[in-house]
Amino acid sequence: MNPSTRLGRHPADEWTLPPVFTWRSVLVVAVAFLVLMYTGQRTEMDKMIRLSGEAVLSTVGLANESQVVSGLSKVARSMYPPAISEVTETARIENLDRDNLPAFSRLEIEEQVEQRLNPSTLQMETTVERREVLVEPFGYLLHVLAKMLETLEIALWGTVVAVVLSLPLAFFGARNYTLNRFTYGFARSTVSLFRAVPELISALFLVLAFGFGPIAGVLALGIHAAGFLGKFYAEDIENADDKPQEALRAIGASRLKVLRTAVIPQVWPQYIAYTLYILDRNVRMATVVGIVGAGGIGQELKGRYDLYNYAHVATILLAIFATVVILDLLSARLRARFI
Repeated sequence: MNPSTRLGRHPADEWTLPPVFTWRSVLVVAVAFLVLMYTGQRTEMDKMIRLSGEAVLSTVGLANESQVVSGLSKVARSMYPPAISEVTETARIENLDRDNLPAFSRLEIEEQVEQRLNPSTLQMETTVERREVLVEPFGYLLHVLAKMLETLEIALWGTVVAVVLSLPLAFFGARNYTLNRFTYGFARSTVSLFRAVPELISALFLVLAFGFGPIAGVLALGIHAAGFLGKFYAEDIENADDKPQEALRAIGASRLKVLRTAVIPQVWPQYIAYTLYILDRNVRMATVVGIVGAGGIGQELKGRYDLYNYAHVATILLAIFATVVILDLLSARLRARFI
């Protein structure tokens, strides 16, 4: 006798695996494929695949020439070695004190060979010009480090502004702690607006308002990051365990006391993680907003790139990379300690 029959169950009632593919899943995949094909053609994905394939074949020696490889190789050769020293013509230095030069610097006579047209003979002639220059062996490296420090300061203060703006928005944006529907809608709309405007766009307008410098960078980073932190903070308040809160309300604790005693200890580790992530992100974005004049290393990067000083660009990129790595290590240690 069938075991299922002995237990009083019909064979048709036995559990069966659902089908892996249904007509709905096949339809969704087909539509997604068509959308990707259409948008891929508009964004030149076919050209990207073709050029990338040529670059790979050229790298392994199966193709003669590649536009991508030749372009990147030219830039790479221009970036090596990275610029560390700074050479400045003394005629351009105001109030130069020859007896009190910067540390490790020296004065040199530099010869510059140029081809010039002789107006009398209408012939190109080679001329040699001599100029006195101040050579600082580590001058540009120190300049980049100073700009990188300014970038870190912009990122730090942008994070502080973001936390200050997001905390009240998180309180009023949490459904279980907001005062009424109006404050809830206002807080949620504000954090959505902050997130909707990228840092680079807001930095453009803030530069017009506050002028070139770090103020625009701090505000651009702080406003955009407040949109993220306000949303994350509010959602953690809403999702906090309600049992400790109910216990405190039962003994007559106020709303703020319940929030401070029963909610903040629960969400504190997540808040630290979110804030560290925003700080790490702001360091990267501080470089980007600097391109539009909001201070920091980005402004120096844009200027050197426009002048085709790729050796200086290499120094800046290495400084940014080293800073990001160090910050990642510090963030990992802080997360391990507090989370």
